Amino acid sequence: MHGFRGSLAAFALSLALAGCASPPAEPVVSTAAPAEHNAKFADAGGVSVAYVEFKNSAFPYHGDVPASQEGAAKPFLNVEENGRLGHQSPRGGVHWEDETYNDRHVLVAASPNFDPKAPGVIVVYFHGNNATLARDVVGRQRAPRQVAAARLNAVLVAPQMAVDARDSSAGNFWREGGFAAFLDEAETRIAKLFPNATHADFARMPVVIVAYSGGYLPAAFSLAHGGAGGRIKGVVLLDALYGEPDKFARWIEQERGRAFFVSAYSSSSKGENNALRARLERDGVPTVAGVPAALDAGVVAFVDSGEVAHEDFVNYAWTSDPLTDVLARVSR
Repeated sequence: MHGFRGSLAAFALSLALAGCASPPAEPVVSTAAPAEHNAKFADAGGVSVAYVEFKNSAFPYHGDVPASQEGAAKPFLNVEENGRLGHQSPRGGVHWEDETYNDRHVLVAASPNFDPKAPGVIVVYFHGNNATLARDVVGRQRAPRQVAAARLNAVLVAPQMAVDARDSSAGNFWREGGFAAFLDEAETRIAKLFPNATHADFARMPVVIVAYSGGYLPAAFSLAHGGAGGRIKGVVLLDALYGEPDKFARWIEQERGRAFFVSAYSSSSKGENNALRARLERDGVPTVAGVPAALDAGVVAFVDSGEVAHEDFVNYAWTSDPLTDVLARVSR
């Protein structure tokens, strides 16, 4: 990802220095999605999860990389070898479409107590690099369990980004209106997983975007060009401010007083966070340090988590289960 510091080896070293043990993996549900009409929830450590194929997920993507990303706009699939298409990553190497950018799965997860008829929230989660939905989002990061533990009456929706690759490409979230199209489809497909639920039940729910690490790129473009408008209640960055500061700053300033913004960080993204905070303060946007007691409309918070391991940030940061800690503070 643009501006990302360090390699996987550096992450491993920081993990050892921090003395943090990797969390035990929860039961993993297969990533193989059933046929659309048979999609249903399964249990994953006390949380209901389903893997559903979307038409409007991140990939496949046959458009351009926006000009703001790699100089002039250019086709995303810019390598061809014997009919096989791929993307030349700016971080080195070619990722092939059939391996890395061809998975339409979206993880949908909720507590067994989730009530689609009650006031609720849709949490859209953009995972980081080198991840898959089952192995990492469910098993390693334990995002479904953390969302359920927040007792927010929330449903988690996590699209598969680049599959198990060191790549932050946003795919269809680069498109104008891409995030709104994703939400519209999500509302229909989620409703099919709950008896007596309707598209309208989910269309009325506000949205919280959570991005970890390389998830900053689809998050930034969803805010800037996604077309969701006033649906977005808040944004949570988990060691994810590695680029696109203008898009985040503009959104914060435009939504001032209506939505919240929290950016928690390790030393890996401290410089970018300090710069964004200083910019907002210069523009007259008040900010706070640390996680406030309540995430009300208009709160802009920066959380310095110190020398913690970037690769485990979703599990161990300023506290254990940081995603639970943040979402539990969201105003109802």
